[in-house]
Formats: sequence, C-alpha cells, structure tokens
Amino acid sequence: MPGRERRSRLIDIIRLRGFAALDELVRELGVSESTIRRDLDALEEQGTARRTHGGVLYAGGLPRIAEFDEKQPANWEAKRTIAAATAKIIDDEETVLLDGGTTTYEVARLLAGRSLQVVTNSMPVANLFASESRTDLILLGGFVSPRTGVCLGPYTNELLSRLHVTTTVLSAAGISKQGLFNAQLLLAETEQAMLRAAGKVIVVADSSKFGRKSLTLVSGLEAIDIVVSDSGLSKEWQQTILDAGPRLILADIPAEDIDSVATDATAANTNMAP
Repeated sequence: MPGRERRSRLIDIIRLRGFAALDELVRELGVSESTIRRDLDALEEQGTARRTHGGVLYAGGLPRIAEFDEKQPANWEAKRTIAAATAKIIDDEETVLLDGGTTTYEVARLLAGRSLQVVTNSMPVANLFASESRTDLILLGGFVSPRTGVCLGPYTNELLSRLHVTTTVLSAAGISKQGLFNAQLLLAETEQAMLRAAGKVIVVADSSKFGRKSLTLVSGLEAIDIVVSDSGLSKEWQQTILDAGPRLILADIPAEDIDSVATDATAANTNMAP
C-alpha cells in the first residue's frame, strides 16, 4: 500500500475510533511497527493525531460514528478491490451520488481529488471531499442516523426528487434473486429515491452479500445497470446477475472470463433444446 494511501487509511481508523492501539494498526494495515510509528509521527506534526502510550488518539473535532467503524474491517480487502474497479468506470466531470455504505466509502476515498460533482447523504463520505478544491460537494440534509452518520427520511427524499445525477453508487445489506435489500425502512426509501435520481445505477457488494435478504426490498435486479463484486461470487450468482440484465464486473477477474459464463450458459441451453 503506498504511503499516502496508508496514512489516509490510518487517519480514517483513528478518526472513527477515537483511539487505536499500535499493534492493531500494524495488523490491520499489514506493515511494520516502525512504519506505523513514522506515519504517526507525521500525523502528529500535522495536528491530526496525538501519540499516547501504546497507541494514538485522534486530535480533530469530528464525531465518531461507531456503527460505521464496526463495519469497516469486515471483508475490507474485497471492499477495497471492488472500490478500485468502481472508481475506474466513473469519468471525470460526472455528477455522482454516493450512499453511506462501507464499500461506497472506499469508492469515495478513491474519487477524492478528482474533478467531480459529488452528492451524498453520508457525513463520513462528505468529509472526504469537504476540503477538495476540484470537487463540488452537495450534502443532503434530513434526519441524521447517529449510528451511521447518514441522512435519511422525508426531507432527504424531497431533496433527491429535485436532482438528476449521472451515476448513483449504492451498497446493499443483501442481494437475492428478488433484488437489492436493506435493513432499515427509512434508508430503503431514501435509496429508492437515489435510484430515481440516477441516469446509471452501480451496486457495489462483496460476494458475502449475495443470496441474502434483509428487512426491505429496495429494487429489483433489473433496475441496476452495473454490479461490481469480487471473485468469491459463485458461477450461479454470476449467471443470475447476467440473466437479470445488469453488466457484471468482478474486480479481480478479467472481463472475458465473466463473459464466458454467459457463453457457457447459452451453449448449455442450446444443447438441451429438442
């Protein structure tokens, strides 16, 4: 991991947790203790962090969002790989709407600094762009969930009804053959408003989310233009996505290998025909 990206990730960890132990940072970032110490020295000079015995405290004034932080480590490498593939298919000068999911947050980290117009209902995502001179940031208001830092509800939905964006990037609590699911009713309604505002819809979800349902159905698979996942997605699920209509990108698999799934299925169906 390049030094700049590593320090950015380090800031995110301590900002969201308030405190992080040195051994935790070594384990999560996969670098030596001496490298972490040098990074912390640099952050302390910037006033972002304050070293303590055995760890580091965040020295800024932004609030911690506990639930968002708790989700961060889960399938993090897959999320980062998915995020990198997603960032590549978003063009400069686009208007991009980003939700508050942890995979979407990783996408946002890679979009920071690019010439874009970014719309989001997520305070953690907005914070990544707040000081970027090349990015126009629009933060949607509404009721703020204290667990996730996401704005949702009728006021947020009303604002979304007045907008049109080039691309919406959504995460999911689960994806079944019925479609995209979320665990919160209010958030599901807001994500439906995000879908209506979009010219193109990208869903980012690691392979653990497939074959799962949650409380509320957000949309059918046919409403999605692109699904970005990882190589852990089974052949059966790859075919299910392709049959439903979306383009499928597996972040760590060449596109021609994904295309072969559809080709093989077509050939199999042809051979079975009377």
